Amino acid sequence: MEALCKNPKLDLEGALIARDRVGIQDFVLLDAFTSENAFLENLKKRFSEDLIYTYIGTLLVSVNPYKNLDIYNQKQMDFYMGVNFFELPPHIYALADNAYHTMLTEYNNHFILISGESGAGKTEASKKILQYYAVSCPSSAILDTVRDRMLMSNPVLEAFGNAKTLKNDNSSRFGKYMDIQFDHEGEAVGGHILSYLLEKSRVVHQNHGERNFHVFYQLIEGGEEDLVRQLGLEKSWQHYKYLAQGECSQVGSINDKNDWKTMRNALSVIDFDKSDIEHLFGIIASVLHLGNVHFEADSQGHASLLGHAELRWVSKLLSVNVQVLHEALTFRKFEAKSDEVLSPFTVDNAIYARDALAKAIYGRTFNWLVNRINQSLENQDSSRKTVIGLLDIYGFEVFHVNSFEQFCINYCNEKLQQLFIQLTLKAEQEEYEAEGIGWEPVQFFNNKIICDLVEERHRGIIAVLDEECLRPGDATDLTFLEKLEEKMGHHPHFVTHMLADKSTRRTLERGDFRLLHYAGEVTYCVVGKRPPLTLTPLHLPASGFIDKNNDLLYRNIKEVMHNSKNFIVRECFPSTETESRRRPETVATQFKNSLQKLTEILMAKEPWYVRCLKSNENKRPGHFDDTLVRHQVKYLGLMEHLRVRRAGFAYRRRYEVFLKRYKPLCPATWPHWRGVPAEGVAKLVEHLGYKPDEYKMGRFIKGYMTRGEAKTTDNSEYLAFVRQNYLNRLKQNLPKTVLDKTTWQTPPPVLTETSGILRKLHYRLLVRKYVRGITPQRKAQLTQKVITSAIFKGKKDSYPASIPIPFEETRISEEDINIRALQLIRQERIKYSVPVVKYDRKGFKPRPRQLIFTASAIHLVEDVKIKQRVAYSALKDPLPLKKHKTLLSIPLPGVTCSNLGDCIMIFHITCEDPKQKGDLIMECDHLFEALTKLCVIANKQAAIKVQQGSIKFEMNGGKEGFVDFGVGPQPMCYKEKNGHLMVVSTRVRGR
Repeated sequence: MEALCKNPKLDLEGALIARDRVGIQDFVLLDAFTSENAFLENLKKRFSEDLIYTYIGTLLVSVNPYKNLDIYNQKQMDFYMGVNFFELPPHIYALADNAYHTMLTEYNNHFILISGESGAGKTEASKKILQYYAVSCPSSAILDTVRDRMLMSNPVLEAFGNAKTLKNDNSSRFGKYMDIQFDHEGEAVGGHILSYLLEKSRVVHQNHGERNFHVFYQLIEGGEEDLVRQLGLEKSWQHYKYLAQGECSQVGSINDKNDWKTMRNALSVIDFDKSDIEHLFGIIASVLHLGNVHFEADSQGHASLLGHAELRWVSKLLSVNVQVLHEALTFRKFEAKSDEVLSPFTVDNAIYARDALAKAIYGRTFNWLVNRINQSLENQDSSRKTVIGLLDIYGFEVFHVNSFEQFCINYCNEKLQQLFIQLTLKAEQEEYEAEGIGWEPVQFFNNKIICDLVEERHRGIIAVLDEECLRPGDATDLTFLEKLEEKMGHHPHFVTHMLADKSTRRTLERGDFRLLHYAGEVTYCVVGKRPPLTLTPLHLPASGFIDKNNDLLYRNIKEVMHNSKNFIVRECFPSTETESRRRPETVATQFKNSLQKLTEILMAKEPWYVRCLKSNENKRPGHFDDTLVRHQVKYLGLMEHLRVRRAGFAYRRRYEVFLKRYKPLCPATWPHWRGVPAEGVAKLVEHLGYKPDEYKMGRFIKGYMTRGEAKTTDNSEYLAFVRQNYLNRLKQNLPKTVLDKTTWQTPPPVLTETSGILRKLHYRLLVRKYVRGITPQRKAQLTQKVITSAIFKGKKDSYPASIPIPFEETRISEEDINIRALQLIRQERIKYSVPVVKYDRKGFKPRPRQLIFTASAIHLVEDVKIKQRVAYSALKDPLPLKKHKTLLSIPLPGVTCSNLGDCIMIFHITCEDPKQKGDLIMECDHLFEALTKLCVIANKQAAIKVQQGSIKFEMNGGKEGFVDFGVGPQPMCYKEKNGHLMVVSTRVRGR
């Protein structure tokens, strides 16, 4: 199928000036044995002469010099335009240009993956590529506007998304993927940006020596006097709690005043009007004021506002009512039945609510900003475009204290490393095997084991974290850590204080876990606080894994923000969010899903790589730290990549493509070759004088063409390879759980039947393993959930939200039942109890009660009294429908509830017993659990029905009543003018 060519004698450096011959420009051409020392020596030799770029084939290695080099001017851009990749010295312009021209020639999509540690120069590399395309692509008035907006998006996103960290003065605290769209003539006609996981916690907390996001300092230092005054700000960063924690406002490499002017100009170029800019900076200023809102405890221990000036500025800038905002920051609003209850905050609660609001405002505004930039870059032409994707995403990070953000960032780097391995080391070696070319495998570390440790469904760290975040009860960071120890205890890449040996234990706090990443060990602090001797209170992490993963914002605060007259704030807090009762996805799960989508985007494109290296940890110009660079070379897999490139062939093309491009070079193939393409290629390379070790002819094409036919000489090797390759892929990617119905590898036609048999066997094995591992408690849960599903699935709106909530054995302990009532029913053996609200049958007045199921009856308890006892036999059983000449008789079931999201249940009781007063109307927050327990205890599954519209109930004496059900903005129950009980529930999202 392919012709693979190399010519080690080709002098790629012959035409270069003497300075550019320092060392070897392409590591593939190193004469010495490809040892790590030789690699580093060549890298250092070039670096010492400010030659920071070196190739490994088409992969570009870039070493950060920590100084400005005069190699990015217009002359350099012109130098590299349209030139073959290896004709000139290595440069990021060469890679950008070749990606661009390959896209035009082959009319396919490409991406450039820029990777490396924080501070290695990824953001700068991304900017250089964008600047190159802005200059080198064809130009017109419309295209100039698009290009200007692409370029100007950088200073805006850097201002709002970058910050000084201990590792990097301009660290991207979010991930960015940008698609640059080109038409068929190579003109840049549009773009689209995807952003990932902004580090919102930085808004309210910074470590010592770090800063908040750049835009805050730019506004304070560079903002015009009138603007600063209108925003109620002072020209002093020390005045603001959210800026003063890091004690590091002034940074030598950053000029906030100049950056402010650049960013303001960029907003205008991106088409932000005066109103946009006014509202945007009002939001930024409101965050600073919000950080200065302080609370103190009153005589009852409740949070009280300490001064109102800052809050008035917040309300003015966000255009919300100051009293309503005050209430939202000092009280939690609960919905209890038809009433709203305000519960006062403690000071800690109020601080949490304030900081959560600040993070939410800033984070959502950043997302709005990205969407607004995308609108300005959007290409309206629907014709097909090719794209070059540019991925500039946060680098691997290790700090003194690593929290949830570093965990997510380093997980992202694991995923990108896995992608690199799949697209280079793994895929390339498999290609040689497929082609039947002699090959000695190059060993490399496949970090899939670490990715699985983090992201595996139901078993990975993220799954365990989500489970702790979503379960009822007192989940804490430490209970999360205990669950990790229980599930990951024997994993070779995971250790905690409890699991470690004696020597390792000394290096781990009790609230830590350590992961052995592909780039080295990182210790993560799970808890929100450290012992006092470890860190000073000023520098404590603001919260732990549980809080940061939940990222909860109280509903009443969302309602306040949604009612804002600032249109940006209103867009950022849509009404659908406050109306929904469904719990939002956790931060880690959102991030995991977005990374999966990013991987799918990248896998559909042709890759180019820029590997950025830090020359030293202290940002010293011209200093090359051998140990640090060696470590990066090792974990980035550069040596393995080099060995694969040296052992293989730099040029690979299908026979047809190779022949079409080079046939003019040989009289036998020009102008047309009428025979088999592979034979034409053989004639061509023979004419060109290639030696046998300089190229190889791959097998493949006849076997591929006849793969659907009976086994022959032509296709036997191909079919054997297909079988082996499929079985190997299947072995490495078998489903891990019974619920996984999507992972199974799609078989080639020749193995369809075999795959089906193997799939059944594997799932049978998984089922057996799963069943054997189920505890009695878990089995009881599953049994009950199956009953619930049979009754309510697809019938009641609120059913999906109930699925992840485990059923409790009982909701009221015997200690909470009045002793006199308990004595009356104890002999019947209590099976389940739950608090309910019982509605009177006539006036519908709500009354709190305890609903108790015993072995033989239902009891409704008020304090010491048994208000009503209903034997299970007294619940009506639905009978078969009886047809009569004049009517269709439909008897009531035993229990009915509506199809909406309310919690009303009606027990229909036979009135043969004079003590029975009629049917019971009750509201139960645990409706699904209570009715499932009733089914199990009384065997009444068939008696429970879900009904649309009104439900009729009966009272003693033959009278009837009705309960009507509807949907509204908030849940409530009240008596209608027609005498019916009206039950209003909110609409469940998606219904």
